[in-house]
Amino acid sequence: MDLVLDAADYHLLTPYVYPSAWPEDEPFRQLLSLFVITNLGALALYLLFGTLSYYFIFDHELKKHPQFLENQVQREISYAVRSLPWISVPTVALFFAEVRGYSKLYDNIEDSPYGWSGVIFSMLSFLFFTDMGIYWIHRFLHHRLFYKRFHKPHHLWKIATPFASHAFHPVDGFMQSLPYHVYPFLFPLHKVTYLGLYIFVNVWTISIHDGDYRVPKMLRHVINGSAHHTDHHLYFDYNYGQYFTLWDKIGGSYKSPTSFEGKGPHDYLRKLREE
Repeated sequence: MDLVLDAADYHLLTPYVYPSAWPEDEPFRQLLSLFVITNLGALALYLLFGTLSYYFIFDHELKKHPQFLENQVQREISYAVRSLPWISVPTVALFFAEVRGYSKLYDNIEDSPYGWSGVIFSMLSFLFFTDMGIYWIHRFLHHRLFYKRFHKPHHLWKIATPFASHAFHPVDGFMQSLPYHVYPFLFPLHKVTYLGLYIFVNVWTISIHDGDYRVPKMLRHVINGSAHHTDHHLYFDYNYGQYFTLWDKIGGSYKSPTSFEGKGPHDYLRKLREE
């Protein structure tokens, strides 16, 4: 995140926003800047990719499903926009620790002990590490002691749209993002790679709520896509994973998506039309 902060300081904050006497490395200034940048960035990612997905990928026929709520899209957006600033508070604390040099993020490819192969390996390990972390955190949030208070708001949307992707209770949203932020404190990761992965995970989160169930047949039971996550919203105790089905299969919570078996939401709507 220091790359983003440095760019903001150089192009905008130092010449136009902050007094020249306020040093760029002053902690409170960094915290304030990170809070603004994180919120604007998260909101921009959410609204940009959510809108693109909603208008160009999401099947609007799903809005005719009986479990699609009245004014649901507006409610999803409203809930997400109100939650994002609260989610950003502990997130900014972790970004601040990164900026102050406490993480294992590095600037140059040469700083990786394994060069480009190390960068590629770190991308794969990031995906598998975060998938594992999110699986167990997500499953933990379904425990009866925590579900109603923290995770139930996200399950209001049985037939989700891309805008449901970030419509979490703030505690829920931060907890499920925690593996992304923990990884660079445990393992070396290139800074640009980290930014790219951060954007990717936000886009992926939107994509598994977009109602587009198309996945290459050979990957249907490997990739945790929108079909899997739709069944999670509908049937509650299945498919907790983020990218892959591995941990659901290990944890006994894997369910073959009903959409792959002709029993999904689109099939239900087709039967309604035929009747």
